[in-house]
Amino acid sequence: MTFYDFEAKTISGEPLNMEQFKGKTVIVVNTASKCGFTPQYAGLEKLYQKYKDEGLVVLGFPCNQFGKQESGSSEEIKEFCELNYGVSFPMFDKVRVNGVNAHPLFKYLKSHLSGGLFGSRIKWNFTKFIIDKKGKPIKRFSPTTKPEKMEAYIQRVMNR
Repeated sequence: MTFYDFEAKTISGEPLNMEQFKGKTVIVVNTASKCGFTPQYAGLEKLYQKYKDEGLVVLGFPCNQFGKQESGSSEEIKEFCELNYGVSFPMFDKVRVNGVNAHPLFKYLKSHLSGGLFGSRIKWNFTKFIIDKKGKPIKRFSPTTKPEKMEAYIQRVMNR
């Protein structure tokens, strides 16, 4: 299996295959609207706006597994992200990222980027996974890493 074999429902309920992102550098992030890291939406949007024409895509996956910080409906989440942070990157339906009912995409990402400090579990909201242009998961950033701190790395990956 590769990143491109997965599918997820968009925040509006439409199925979307990751194959549509072939040839792009992708950031996959589990998000929440009521988290101390929620302001990272602004940094993620800024990266997306700055580099989308060069092939960067940010994919946001709301998750309510950490402190119940994403309890809203899909419509409420979408509205919150657009109104408060101007989010225009693709957002998806709420998912689980840990446990037996974790979304298959997050099981895949954790299996390829686990160990060390992170272990196999996602520890909190705004864990960020980087997938290169060939669909290979190559880096995992912790929730405490602000999107601005990822910019130099993202530039290097996009220029490979």
